[in-house]
Amino acid sequence: MAKSRKQPKIDNGSGFISEDERRLAEQLRTVRERQKQALILQRVNILSQTTSQPARRVALEAALSQIEGQIQAMG
Repeated sequence: MAKSRKQPKIDNGSGFISEDERRLAEQLRTVRERQKQALILQRVNILSQTTSQPARRVALEAALSQIEGQIQAMG
């Protein structure tokens, strides 16, 4: 969803950014922050789970690896 939106443009001469572009930039920042928070919650959930089943443990480790990769990619 956030990838389909345009990035705000800054006028190189004065550094002025329009109100609409500022709002768009704030919306993009908010969306990314919420996505990151959701990933962190998923990570905490996975870390809190315990299991003695080897197949389930492998699945949890794979999910954790994927989530941590996404968090790192977000910065």
